[in-house]
Amino acid sequence: MTKESHRFVILLAEDELADAHLIKMAIAENRILADLYHVVDGREALDYLQRQGAQFARAIRPDLILLDLNMPRMDGREFLAAIKHLPDLRDIPVVVVTTSEVERDVVASYDLGAAGYVTKPIDVVQFMAAIRDLGNYWIDLVRLPKPPADGS
Repeated sequence: MTKESHRFVILLAEDELADAHLIKMAIAENRILADLYHVVDGREALDYLQRQGAQFARAIRPDLILLDLNMPRMDGREFLAAIKHLPDLRDIPVVVVTTSEVERDVVASYDLGAAGYVTKPIDVVQFMAAIRDLGNYWIDLVRLPKPPADGS
């Protein structure tokens, strides 16, 4: 399946609605050709990926997951550990997008299988540029595996 015939899908796991809104705005303003689905914590992200519950029964497998670290119920670290142990999901790249600049969070994220780590800039212009660069890299530059034929 070529990039032209497959619309890029991003799953955003972010509990801060203002940050989620900024990411949605940045995707739109930077004309990133992707469908964005938003969940508020790691537990809901797993439910989405495993199509658990009525609201996620028809969930589309994402090409990329943007993950905040500090969320209620199941935080980003717990989510990373869980997804990387699931054979049918562990190949989905997960980029941590968080306010944390703590080195142990960076190291732990990569140890758990993160494909990248981005610290959220405080400045809105820099934040928009960071999301644009993420889109350019993951959608335009990187070659990802083809989605499974069954669409899961």
